Amino acid sequence: MELSRKAKQISSSVTLEITAKAKKMKEDGIDVVSFGAGEPDFNTPENIQDSAIEAIRKGLTRYTAASGIIELKQAICKKLKSENNLEYKPSQIVISNGAKHSIFNALAAICNPCDEVIVPVPYWVSYPELVKLVDAVPIFVETKEEDDFRYKKEVLEAAITSKTKAIILNSPNNPTGSVYTLDDLKFIAEIAIKYDLIIISDEIYEKLIYDDKQHISIASLGQDIKDRTIIINGVSKAYAMTGWRIGYTASSEEIAKLMANIQSHATSNPNTIAQYASVEALNGPQDEVLKMKQEFEKRRNYMVDRINNIEGLSCRKPAGAFYVMINITKIKGKTIKGYKINSSVDFCNALLNEEHVAAIPGEGFGTDDFIRLSYATSMENIKKGLDRIENFLK
Repeated sequence: MELSRKAKQISSSVTLEITAKAKKMKEDGIDVVSFGAGEPDFNTPENIQDSAIEAIRKGLTRYTAASGIIELKQAICKKLKSENNLEYKPSQIVISNGAKHSIFNALAAICNPCDEVIVPVPYWVSYPELVKLVDAVPIFVETKEEDDFRYKKEVLEAAITSKTKAIILNSPNNPTGSVYTLDDLKFIAEIAIKYDLIIISDEIYEKLIYDDKQHISIASLGQDIKDRTIIINGVSKAYAMTGWRIGYTASSEEIAKLMANIQSHATSNPNTIAQYASVEALNGPQDEVLKMKQEFEKRRNYMVDRINNIEGLSCRKPAGAFYVMINITKIKGKTIKGYKINSSVDFCNALLNEEHVAAIPGEGFGTDDFIRLSYATSMENIKKGLDRIENFLK
């Protein structure tokens, strides 16, 4: 019996593999410092927790409309208007089981077999696999460290063919932490309009931006680009609600209807209780978000300074999210404590085995010259982990 050829082509997540290995070591009693986390280390704010408990006690535990409850759609429309200067109707919003699910819905709604979707490198690990799952083809466009890992106009335009359907835009970016400027967004919008393309704009980290920089949604640059943009967002990162699994899209009515139909058969509605909690997240006080952001900024500053003072390593200061991409080109090809370092995977495996530090190899993001550290962990862990990395390289 032959099983699905498509499923066999989907690779596992290198992020989850390293995290699972580190978790197993911890369970075996080993003191592991993990820099792999893609989620805040804070608990969900109490007002959101209380809202979920209240929803349970009120009996709000049954099915909802497949695309989500009207109260949450209205809260999202209010947020998009007040924070992003974007006008949407509830009928243009689809609530899903996390932002990853929202991206899958978006790709499934717009792609036909062999359509091409442009993916920036380094990329979030799931982008290429999600494109493959809808029978489309990921086309990789390299972004360079010296360009702050952002698309360059001439490189992006050169990747477009008659089969190109969409461009994935992720700002603030995972794994690089880069944030696109207004000028960047303008040329991307111009290209999308010129070649009749759709923009899938992943904005899940929008509230985690530092140094007084501002998030700009590409959809806010005019009606033409708004009509061809699918905004991806959610509550996971900003409100420490990763396990609650609530993401959402804002798009044209036509695309929203297609996504809602797809979801109605694939999963039906997202978690009902989590939806009511998300209404409180968006409408309630935002002071906890600011506290988390300020703490992340402190950790980022410390981590970047330490890394750039460890011989053989270097990094740029990320403007958003909670990751640092470390350049390891100076140590590739060397043997350290008996470990031959020919790749980012070699380096991460050696770190985990020798110093019990879990980092994510850049290979999983399409670039082998880097590793990714997350600073969504305590300052104590950051200091201890970086001490171990420095000790390894000595």
